[in-house]
Amino acid sequence: MYTQQPTMQDLFVQLGLDSGDEEIERFIEQHRGMNDSRHIEEAPFWNASQADFLKRALIEDAEWAEVIDQLNVQLHQ
Repeated sequence: MYTQQPTMQDLFVQLGLDSGDEEIERFIEQHRGMNDSRHIEEAPFWNASQADFLKRALIEDAEWAEVIDQLNVQLHQ
């Protein structure tokens, strides 16, 4: 359990993705423009375990929820 708020880099590590600043920006650029009615965990680019983690973290309002919300906003732009 984190003692401080997880960062975007922490989230990408948790999801098993490259977590460098350039890699995060590239991921967001590649997947930006999600349909407004689609929840982040329903996006087709997640594997099953990534989608499950995102869904559980949001439902439980876990410490990850804030950074997931930040990613969600960026992906929906």
